[in-house]
Amino acid sequence: MTTKNSTYQRTEYPRPQYVRESWQNLNGTWKFSFDDNNEGEKAKWFANPSFTTDINVPFTYETKASGIGEEKFHPYIWYKRDFDIPEKEVGKNVILRFQASDYKTKVWVNGTFIGEHIGGNAAFSFDITNAVVETKSNELVVKVEDSNSCYQPRGKQRWIDENFGCWYVQNTGIWQTVWLEFVNKERIDNVKITPNIDTSSVVFEYKLNGEVDDSWRIDTTISFNSQVVKKVSLNPNRSNATYEVDLLSEIHEWKVMHWTSEHPNLYDVEFTLLKNNEVIDKVTSYFGMRKVSIKNGQVLLNNRPIYQKLLLDQGYWPDTMLTPPSDEAILEDIDKTMAMGFNGVRKHQKIEDERFLYWCDKKGLLVWSEMAATYEFSDEAVENFTKEWLEIMQQNYNHPSIITWVPFNESWGVPNILTNKKQQAFTEAIYYLSKSLDNERPVIVNDGWEHTISDIIALHDYEEVGKVFYDRYKEKDNILGNKIPHNHQKYAFAEGYEYQGQPVILTEYGGIAFKDESGWGYGNQVASEKEFLDRYKEITDAIKSIPYISGYCYTQTTDVQQEINGLLNEDRTPKIAMEKIKEVNDANVDK
Repeated sequence: MTTKNSTYQRTEYPRPQYVRESWQNLNGTWKFSFDDNNEGEKAKWFANPSFTTDINVPFTYETKASGIGEEKFHPYIWYKRDFDIPEKEVGKNVILRFQASDYKTKVWVNGTFIGEHIGGNAAFSFDITNAVVETKSNELVVKVEDSNSCYQPRGKQRWIDENFGCWYVQNTGIWQTVWLEFVNKERIDNVKITPNIDTSSVVFEYKLNGEVDDSWRIDTTISFNSQVVKKVSLNPNRSNATYEVDLLSEIHEWKVMHWTSEHPNLYDVEFTLLKNNEVIDKVTSYFGMRKVSIKNGQVLLNNRPIYQKLLLDQGYWPDTMLTPPSDEAILEDIDKTMAMGFNGVRKHQKIEDERFLYWCDKKGLLVWSEMAATYEFSDEAVENFTKEWLEIMQQNYNHPSIITWVPFNESWGVPNILTNKKQQAFTEAIYYLSKSLDNERPVIVNDGWEHTISDIIALHDYEEVGKVFYDRYKEKDNILGNKIPHNHQKYAFAEGYEYQGQPVILTEYGGIAFKDESGWGYGNQVASEKEFLDRYKEITDAIKSIPYISGYCYTQTTDVQQEINGLLNEDRTPKIAMEKIKEVNDANVDK
């Protein structure tokens, strides 16, 4: 028997980096059906849906929060709900937005096919204006197709019937907010925001929709703490326009307020599009004045070296899996991460909800944004990965908390990268493609293992004994000269590549689990808090004592299903007093 689960409701504005007032949340109870024989399209379910099961969107059918909670994989599923156009929005264009749906999503409105999107991690949208009826209820039908293919970016989702190692129950269908946005045909579709602290300026790249002519004007108002810093106007002559704004002002003695972990200052910005002096679109946003760069083997934040103390964060919750259950749950993870003395997260194998990134922007938590991996190499995998990676970079570019892009991890999807020239070329192509969109952030190619071209050398090593770790890493050339495998198994560089003076960060270590025969963790499990803290301190101090290592990432924030090496349990209760973890992270160690 299926029942509606009303415990979890996602009602927050889903895209806080680009806000319009006119919107409608479509989360909540939808009708739902499995279609294991893939007969729905042929039978025209989109025209006459008769689904009888309820599902709580945006939680996938595998989750308890969905009201279904069935973990068996179903490759074809259908959704249906009705919606009305509010009277005040009549006459506007209607945009249907999905923050994420895994994996191939097809949409019908009132029986009319609207379009499809392929990819499980990026946001996407459809203009459904011509299909809606403003005077009566509209019927929205969605089909999602998924598979166990290792050619599609799937992150930590299993592709066999049972969980194994650190791979978990699959994620099928709508898993982030679905919503409507009501806009004029002539509007500002997007603004790419690039800060430059060296010139105390910010560049806005506007993408406009409609036939631009001399009657158009864009007003941009920048504020800090509710005080107007600058207001500028631009008369665009085409659909893409750029404007650089000098931010120097007298609102503060420092003239420009930078964004840092300790002081995550944000400027508010309002974009107003006018035609013949009449407002036709208005969007609010924000940005942080910060710079990420590399110099002399160190990562710099705002031209100053920063020692990164990161947590590997997989973003799973017991009842909702990949979907954050609420803003409060997001904030709890961020606050506890910072309370334990970490200044950032490596968001592992997941493109996180934009609400998470928003709160990281507000709180000052650094984020490494890592793509969900494929697991086999083919032309199809290259195409799937590349297309979605571009969408994700464009979607999340403006978030100041993101300081590093991580397209590849541990040779997943490029298993023969050590010697295979095609796979090496693919990673180089993604590196340069990423740089063409964003030359402001470091890009890591193959985090953990055999690097090709990469701005940071990120190594993974689950060594448990501090002295053994120190002895292996103390001679820099042994590791970075490819003389020895850095973790007994993998070399730092693929064949044909060599160290070019990049920063070195240990981006996976630890994984210390308490004794539990039913769970999986890295290495030997511990029996007491003292045993845990002794090992944690010993290995963390050893990392800090290596002069050329400029940061670390501990595995991991929470337990996830069968994986039990979190600092927090799945329900977010600490296993160890958080202040004791913080004490180790805060301690200075002689190098």
